[in-house]
Amino acid sequence: MSPRKRLLLEEARNILRRKHYAYRTEKQYLYWIRRYIRFHNLTHPREMGKTELEAFLTHLAVVENVAASTRTRR
Repeated sequence: MSPRKRLLLEEARNILRRKHYAYRTEKQYLYWIRRYIRFHNLTHPREMGKTELEAFLTHLAVVENVAASTRTRR
């Protein structure tokens, strides 16, 4: 794992912990962040925008049949 990606995941983890999210919720959020990054060939999320997010969500809905409630933004 590249240092840049590790920093992103550590930053996300720190934010989730500061907001007192449950450990299982933290694990799931980090899982989805990793999936998003891998889907876009390890591109950093700061370098992506709405188009990439829509492509990922469309892939989840059409190819992987992920339930809409899983894809809902909070």
